[in-house]
Amino acid sequence: MTDRTTDLDFLRLSNEVGRRATTLGHHPFGAVLVGPDRRTVLMTQCNIDTVNHAESTLARIAASNWPAEVLWDCTLYTAVEPCCMCAGTIYWANIGRVVYGMSEKRLLECTGDHPENPTMSLPSATVFAHGQKPITLEGPFPEIEAETLALQRDFWSTR
Repeated sequence: MTDRTTDLDFLRLSNEVGRRATTLGHHPFGAVLVGPDRRTVLMTQCNIDTVNHAESTLARIAASNWPAEVLWDCTLYTAVEPCCMCAGTIYWANIGRVVYGMSEKRLLECTGDHPENPTMSLPSATVFAHGQKPITLEGPFPEIEAETLALQRDFWSTR
C-alpha cells in the first residue's frame, strides 16, 4: 500500500493533467493510472468532453491494454471524485483502487448549474457499493483541496 505522501503526489499529478486539458480547450480534469507496484505511472488522461471524462476514458483504454487481473492491483488517481459514469466504467474495467482529492459535492460549489457540467449528486461510493467487487475508494484528501478548488474555480469562473 502507498503512503499518504505518495498518494498526494499522484493527486497533484492528476491536477497537472487537468491543467493540460485546459490548454487543449477541455475541462480541467485529469486521471493517472499507477501500476501494481504503486509507483509506476502506466498512463495519464485528460478530459476530452462531457461523455469522455478523464477517468472513464482512462479506464476504457486501460481495459484494452492490460488484463483485468493486473488492473485489479492498479490505482486510479483523480483530483476530483469520479462521477457516477466514471465510477461505473472504472468498476467494469476492474481497476481495484481509486483515490480522489476533492468530493464531487465540492465541485458542484464551483460549477453550480453550469450547462457544461451538470454534476449529479451520486457519490462514487454509492456506485461501487452496488457492485459485486470491493473497489477500494479513498478520499477526499484535505491537503489537496485548496489546489484543486483553485484550478476548478479559475476555469469555471471564465465559462
